Amino acid sequence: MDAITDLFTKGGIYIFPLILCSIFGLAIFLQKFYFLQKKKLLPEEFLSNLYKTVETKGIEEAKSLSASNNSVAARMALAAAQNSGKSKEEMHEAIETVGKAEAKGLEKYIDTLLTISSISTLIGLLGTISGMIKVFAVISEKDIVDPPSLAGGISEALYTTALGLTIAIPALIAYKYTDGKFRELVSELEEEGKKILEAFSVKSSL
Repeated sequence: MDAITDLFTKGGIYIFPLILCSIFGLAIFLQKFYFLQKKKLLPEEFLSNLYKTVETKGIEEAKSLSASNNSVAARMALAAAQNSGKSKEEMHEAIETVGKAEAKGLEKYIDTLLTISSISTLIGLLGTISGMIKVFAVISEKDIVDPPSLAGGISEALYTTALGLTIAIPALIAYKYTDGKFRELVSELEEEGKKILEAFSVKSSL
């Protein structure tokens, strides 16, 4: 507790926006870590049942199965089922529309992690400059400078720099991880969308 109090008293006003950056960054990362999972977007058990249902029971049963599942794959399959009487191109467009909408939702706030990383670095730098200004102000006002009179400015400079980098580096790593995971899953969704299209278009043409 003393360390936290020390951080706020010696770090100056710049500690507050840095703490906010860390909270927002952690919240975004945890949310993306939770949702960017293959088992949530492309559940294997559902997809296995879907293709079997399309093959053996038909599109209407596959439509009911898709409607009862809350995954991106299910929503793409539902779009395919709802457009099964149309041309393959129209069915593809329906699946693609759903896929793009889902991808847009999954991508939301990922870039914010990169912004938080940049802002944290800049706030840390601003705190450093502010601290050094205080140090030089003390030096310019006194003929003989004792170390304790410089401590406030030096503390602000060091604390904000350290905290800024402590937030910025993990935020950048979190951005790289979530962005890479997002792109990987979008690629898999595209491939699965093609499989769904083929399964439904073949069945609807019979």
